[in-house]
Amino acid sequence: MEVTRPSTWPTLPAVPSPATVPVVDSGLAAELAYAFGGPFHFLLPDAFTANLVAMQDALTRSGVDGFVYYAKKANKAAAFVERAAAGGAGVDVASAAELREALGHGVRGEHLMVTGPAKDPVLLRLALAHRATIAVDALDELDQVISLALAGRARPARVLLRALPATQQHSRFGMNESELATALKRCLAAGDAVRMEGFSFHLSGYALQPRANLTARLIGLCIDARRQGLEAGRISIGGGLPISYTDAESWRTFLATQNPAHYHGGKSFQAGDFYPYHSPVAGADALSALLAAQPVNTGSSLADQLKDAGIELLLEPGRALLDQAGATVFTIQGVKDRDGYQILTVDGTSLSLSEQWFNSEYLPDPQLIPRDPAATTGLFPASVGAASCLESDMLTWRKIAFPQPPRAGDLLLYPNTAGYQMDSNESPFHDLPLPPKVVIDRTDQIRPRWRLDRHFT
Repeated sequence: MEVTRPSTWPTLPAVPSPATVPVVDSGLAAELAYAFGGPFHFLLPDAFTANLVAMQDALTRSGVDGFVYYAKKANKAAAFVERAAAGGAGVDVASAAELREALGHGVRGEHLMVTGPAKDPVLLRLALAHRATIAVDALDELDQVISLALAGRARPARVLLRALPATQQHSRFGMNESELATALKRCLAAGDAVRMEGFSFHLSGYALQPRANLTARLIGLCIDARRQGLEAGRISIGGGLPISYTDAESWRTFLATQNPAHYHGGKSFQAGDFYPYHSPVAGADALSALLAAQPVNTGSSLADQLKDAGIELLLEPGRALLDQAGATVFTIQGVKDRDGYQILTVDGTSLSLSEQWFNSEYLPDPQLIPRDPAATTGLFPASVGAASCLESDMLTWRKIAFPQPPRAGDLLLYPNTAGYQMDSNESPFHDLPLPPKVVIDRTDQIRPRWRLDRHFT
C-alpha cells in the first residue's frame, strides 16, 4: 500500500545516534528480540557519562561551585546509577527502594538527595542514617525530621527547604513565604539536630529565565538565613533542562503541518500537548545559558550572583543525563490494512513508551529494521498499535511514512527512549512481561558487548 504524496505525511527524524548503529547493523537487535521473545530496551551508558561530564564542565567553566544529582525516577536502571557514582555525581531518590538501590550500586549516602512529598518514616530514617540531604516539602515533614534527628542523637539532619514558586501557587509542592519563615525558626530551635543547608525548588516546563529568577530570589533567602545563624549555602534548582530529539527545521515543519488526518482515528493533538522535541539550547548548553542569564531586576549573571554569595548550585537532571542513552525495540506481529494506511501491531504495549501517560505522543520517528531488504521502496504510512485489547493502547497514533512495506517479523526501534519513556508507566498488563533492559558496554567493535542490567528490585 504505497502512498506517493510525501508532503502529506509529516516526519520527525531523530537526532542520529552513532552508538545505535552497530547494535542494528551487527544483527544484535534481531538476535535479542528472538532471545527475549518480546520487546526490550537497550542502554548506552557511555552517553550518560558524556552528558554528566558536559554538565560538570559547564559548572567549572562558569566558576560556579556545583553538584549534579541524577534523578533516578527518569530511568531505574542500575547502569546509570553506577555511572553516576563513578562520575562523582549523586542520585536524587524519592523512596526507600530507590535509596537502597543507589547505595547498593555505589553511591555514597552523603551524595543522595531525598525529594518528594510527605516522605515515609522509613525513608526519612534511612536518609538520616546515611547523611543524605532531605528536601523538606512541608512544615509537618520538617517536624518529623527534627523529631527523628533528636531521637537518633547521632548525626544532624541535613535539610533543604523546598520553596513554592510564586508562578505556581496552585502546586501541591513546597512552602510559601510564611511557611518558610516558620521553618527557619524551627530549624534554629532544633539546634545541632538540624543542618539547614539551603533551599530547593522545582519548576514545571523548560524555560530558563524563570529558573534564573527564582534562584536569585533564593540566594536572597540564603543570605537572610545566614544572618539568623543558619548554614544556608546550597540551592537546588531541580531538573527541567531540555534536550533535543530532532532538529529545529523538522520540528518547526512538523508543528506547522500536523493535523488529525495524520493520525489513526483522526486523533487530535495540539502543539502544547507535546514535549518540546527541539530546544535551541539543550542539556549542558542549557545549563551554561542558565548560568549566563541575568535574573530580573539584577545587574549581573546568575553565575556571578552565586559566586558572590558563596552558594553551591545543585541540580537534579534526569532526561538531560539520559539523552541518547538508550532505545526500545518491538517486533511487528501483524499488519492490517486501513483506508490509505496500515496498522501495525507489535509484541508489547504503550505502557513501555510512556508519553501516552500524559495524553500525548512520543513523536521521534521509529526506525524500521526489516528481516529482509524489500525491492519495493517508497512511502508506506502506518500507525503502531499494541498487543492489548484496548482501543487506546497505541504506541504511535501518527501515520509514520516507512521507506518500505512493514511486515510481520520486522523490528521497530524507537530512538532515545531512556529518559522517562522506559519506566514511568510500565505495567505487566495481560501478564505480559516487562521489557528487559540490556546494557551495551562496547559499541566500538563489530559485535557490541551486552549484558542484562543489574537492577535489584
